[in-house]
Amino acid sequence: MLRGVDLGLPARALVRIEGANGTGKSTLLRLLAGIDAPTEGRITGGRPRTAYVPERFPAAMPFTAAGYLVHLGRIHGLRTAEAAGRAEAWLTRFGAAGHARTPLAELSKGTSQKVAVAQALLAEPELLVLDEAWTGLDTAARDELDRAVAERVAAGATVVFVDHDPRRLAGTVDTAFRVEGHGLVAAPLAPAGEHRGPRVRIEAAGPPGSPLPAGLPGDPGQAAGEDGALWLTVAAVHSDALLSALLTARPPWHIRRLSPEPGDSEAMAGSGGSEPAEPAEPAEVSEPTEAAEPTEPTRAARARAAPAAPTLPTPTSRDEAP
Repeated sequence: MLRGVDLGLPARALVRIEGANGTGKSTLLRLLAGIDAPTEGRITGGRPRTAYVPERFPAAMPFTAAGYLVHLGRIHGLRTAEAAGRAEAWLTRFGAAGHARTPLAELSKGTSQKVAVAQALLAEPELLVLDEAWTGLDTAARDELDRAVAERVAAGATVVFVDHDPRRLAGTVDTAFRVEGHGLVAAPLAPAGEHRGPRVRIEAAGPPGSPLPAGLPGDPGQAAGEDGALWLTVAAVHSDALLSALLTARPPWHIRRLSPEPGDSEAMAGSGGSEPAEPAEPAEVSEPTEAAEPTEPTRAARARAAPAAPTLPTPTSRDEAP
């Protein structure tokens, strides 16, 4: 039961929802995802393209893993071939490509959760709602989901999540709220220097006189390098998105070196490579890819329940597919 909740969701933001079990976190997420409607009050603003990972994935459906993802992709407006390609790509990223033709009902809990996460990322949502989405995933898949969340935020999306691990995405959350009583209160953020997992250092140089692009993924730390270059330090889960942002900036930035932060021996593994003792050659960018046109900012989604509102309906144990 929630009362008097007034929550605005800005674009390009990572929002954490906290609270004890049974306080209404899942109810709030279902309201934001459009699965449930408030008994009083309203949700205002344009409805962004939304995807939702429920706390319990309904795996007893007459689809294979790939068939289900293609079906959801078609619902989101993708062509069949495009949906199939994205389904294969996401199953591969989460280490579940070998189960593409396995019926959902025969999948293990962990693989089912990978499919649940893949369906939410398939259509590149502008609002991504994750209810304990990391639960049941193996370590590699959890790290992959961390990276996927960073990519969505870097692309301008809003991500709202609940997770039992207080370290989840620590240091990268923009706003946090705690469900207390029947309402929502602001929660303190983890210190900026606190992070979960390894960090990566990127030496980059821009054209003379060009400022560092604004709004870089992961809010990287900065230090002066040689010959006008900058050292950017960021959590490894944000490194791919940061590299993409630098290379597609207008004008593009030149990447000289990429290495783990001293003391983080696993950083390069987290960013898709192996740890080099010394970079052999600077990374060259011969013809930078043209930057994609910026997406329209996600309109703020605002969920309100009037003070002293009647009890909101309790979500059923059967979660509908988004």
